[in-house]
Amino acid sequence: MHSRLISSSRTKSIRVSDFVIHSSFVLLISSFLLPSALQAEDEYENAPIRYSDTEPNDAAQRLQRLMAAGKVKIDRTDAWTVLRDVMKHFDIPPESQTMVFSKTSKQNDRISPQTPRVVYFGDNAYVGYCIGGAIEVSTIDPKLGPIFYLLDPYEEPQKPLHFQRDNSCLSCHGGPFTPEVPGVIVRSVYPGPEGHPIMSQGSTVVDTTTPFSDRWGGWYVTGRHGSDLHRGNVTATEKNDQSIDIDFEKGANITNLAKFFDTTPYPRKTSDIIALMVLEHQTSVQNILTKANHTSLRAMHMQTSLRRELGEKVEREPVGTARRIIDHCAEDVVEALLFKDEAALPEGGIEGDPAFQTAFTKRAPQSSDGRSLKDFQLLNRLFKLRCSYMVYSLTFQHLTAPLKQTVLNRLWTVLEGKDTTGSFDYLGDIERAHIRRILAETLPGAPAEWKKALAAK
Repeated sequence: MHSRLISSSRTKSIRVSDFVIHSSFVLLISSFLLPSALQAEDEYENAPIRYSDTEPNDAAQRLQRLMAAGKVKIDRTDAWTVLRDVMKHFDIPPESQTMVFSKTSKQNDRISPQTPRVVYFGDNAYVGYCIGGAIEVSTIDPKLGPIFYLLDPYEEPQKPLHFQRDNSCLSCHGGPFTPEVPGVIVRSVYPGPEGHPIMSQGSTVVDTTTPFSDRWGGWYVTGRHGSDLHRGNVTATEKNDQSIDIDFEKGANITNLAKFFDTTPYPRKTSDIIALMVLEHQTSVQNILTKANHTSLRAMHMQTSLRRELGEKVEREPVGTARRIIDHCAEDVVEALLFKDEAALPEGGIEGDPAFQTAFTKRAPQSSDGRSLKDFQLLNRLFKLRCSYMVYSLTFQHLTAPLKQTVLNRLWTVLEGKDTTGSFDYLGDIERAHIRRILAETLPGAPAEWKKALAAK
């Protein structure tokens, strides 16, 4: 079974011998180098991240302040109106709706194949809701990564709505699945008849590279995809020998979910195949960005601490080991942004809900020739141009300065056709040129050299 965790072994292959240090500093280094399983706390709980101890700067906190000041009113008629208004403030389109029926959430007792949980997403925020339960919220802090909250839509009307930070989510959203940073994930499992994952069969954390056949176990999927099969829309039965019975064909090319459950309570009747693929791409890139940023922050923190202990001049630019760490992180980011090893779509492509495609591309930054990084292709790959729109995300825009500069330099080297590794040969000259123009004209903080290079051609 395919199971690819979104992580990079490169950022963990640092040796203490790379540092020239006095023995009294070994403990300082080991706190950075040891796998998190051997440490008392997750790395993101230590300096310089201090995830749980840091006040977030995210959309949920901003909305909380606006509600407290009486500047924003949420329609509290019922849970759906609360959800709708919260999504509006988070810039989450309702057309992004996806549905998951596996019991892989905090509110498992409310989730089943008959009562799926709905998940909606925007570029920098995610919400989930189980009928009768709390609204689950994840909004992005530029430094910390995703912050997790619960919002009770059934709170007494005289009491204010409150985003309650919930770090218990980190048991799944802050470990190996994400990888070892606070993260957002889409898991594909083999669900039993009631939605419980069949643990003997394992699970897949889905990213851009995951084969079509390994996706959406425990999720509902609407849309057309030809003869290729996926895991969605069906449940499995475990046998005594720990094998399973499951009929993937029953879940193929579904356009009406009413055959599986009563869709009446839900605002939309779709769990769109294209929305799911976008969600999977976005969450995997978000996690890589968070991982790279945290690793870069720790590398620079370590460099500064060591130099101070040794009485040496503190360098603002990464040198030595810190430089190598950041270079490796940058390569991970560039590979993710440029869809390296992207899984192919089924022969003939996929068809989904036009409403989601319209909502998703509505405000996409466009180049002077009308192209954007959100333009869909859907025949043999997801997007026309293989450079992720996540370059506009909060996390990318607030990467540490040395990491961001390294990423931009490496990205431009590849897009100008000057990469000598062969890793990005799948990008043709015309596609690279279109991406260069979009980035030079629309990316906030794009280097002046990019615009000059564009004008010269």
